[in-house]
Amino acid sequence: MKKLFIPALIGFLSLTLLTGCLALQVGGGTTTKPQAATIGQQLIDLQHAKDAGAITDAEYQAQKAKILGEK
Repeated sequence: MKKLFIPALIGFLSLTLLTGCLALQVGGGTTTKPQAATIGQQLIDLQHAKDAGAITDAEYQAQKAKILGEK
């Protein structure tokens, strides 16, 4: 019984380690880069910040002009 225990334990640990390594390789897959927010989305986010009181109306107007490229 002891003669089988050690090899079985080594085999089990090796299999566990190998399975973990393979899972990391297979799961690597592709990654997607976050896309830049569109002008429309930036304006919506800016409006939400104004509505929430995070920015003043003057800050809203200044940032809106900046987003729209107005000087």
